[in-house]
Amino acid sequence: MKKYSSIVLILLLALALTLSGCGSPEPEEPAPADEPSAPAEPGEEAEEDALRVVLLLNGTLGDRSFFDSANAGLEMIEDEFGAEVRTIEMSYDQTRWEPTLWEVSEQDWDIIILGTWQMQEYLQEIAPEFPDNRYIIFDTAVDYSVADLSNVYSILYKQNEGSFLAGALAANVTSSDMELANEQKMIGFLGGMDIPVINDFLVGYIEGALYVDEDVKVYVSYIGGFDDSATGKEMALAQYNAGADIGFNVAGQAGLGQLDAAKEMNKYAIGVDSDQAMVFADSDPEKAELVLTSMLKRVDNSLFRAVEMHLDGTLPYGEAEELGLVEEAIGLANNEFYQNNVSEELRAELAEMADMIANGDITVSSAMGMTTDELNELRDSVRP
Repeated sequence: MKKYSSIVLILLLALALTLSGCGSPEPEEPAPADEPSAPAEPGEEAEEDALRVVLLLNGTLGDRSFFDSANAGLEMIEDEFGAEVRTIEMSYDQTRWEPTLWEVSEQDWDIIILGTWQMQEYLQEIAPEFPDNRYIIFDTAVDYSVADLSNVYSILYKQNEGSFLAGALAANVTSSDMELANEQKMIGFLGGMDIPVINDFLVGYIEGALYVDEDVKVYVSYIGGFDDSATGKEMALAQYNAGADIGFNVAGQAGLGQLDAAKEMNKYAIGVDSDQAMVFADSDPEKAELVLTSMLKRVDNSLFRAVEMHLDGTLPYGEAEELGLVEEAIGLANNEFYQNNVSEELRAELAEMADMIANGDITVSSAMGMTTDELNELRDSVRP
């Protein structure tokens, strides 16, 4: 009897299980609740949707010039727009540049910023592979005819305009009775490399000097790179020893060697890209006092302008723009050293020249598109 009852019980259980499988399932016992999450901090939700911008430097920070200016622009973008930003220093090791651009392109950035002519070909190859990405390249322009580069915006600078003012200042200084000026009308130019963008500075510098005094001579030296400040100092010392009483460095980190040479020789200098006098105002005021001004190549302003236009939907991707005095991408540093060491009369003259360039009354030649013979002719015309 017990055996029979057991069999019946088993059959009833099986039937119940079968019926429950055909009907609506019984609700499962709820899982243990998670610990309550902390309330979001103010602005936390906005951060998740924040613009994400990365800057690739084919060099390093600390040049007190070009790359530092670009990084300053990224900081402006972060402060003004609440963007999430990152600067990647790829160093001067060229084997790292292309792989890094590939890697970053595969990540989730709204805008990828990079610069200089050395990155142009890499971007022309990589940008078409990521049509949904947005790229900004500064101080050069991609060749829009080689591929679909409608996702790339290129920034060029009218560095020849600002360098014209630097040359006009230098010519006035060397022809003056300023304390550190000598009787020879000689000025110096120290370039990083003999390439079009550096020579665009040179062309403007020479034309500005000749605009003031046709008898001025210009020592021209090229370091061969942008990170060797020791060689930059040696070349600048040679120029000063040969009679130049003021020099203009256009060589990134390597150009800092000229400022060292100016201090050692007690000669004047003109900085570049960033306000190099103010960079050393606290750490080395003696050096800063000799930097009469700097020809500002406002990479920071130009990057800020580009991102602002991106947010407005007005940035012309697929095109290159050339920015100069009008867009405040170029100019002379107007700091305490400039005001204390350059006469009010000369500062007024330079301001008037800047207005004349901006409105077209003065046309400054450019090395861009200039033939080698034309450039050599200009350099030879002012050779000491």
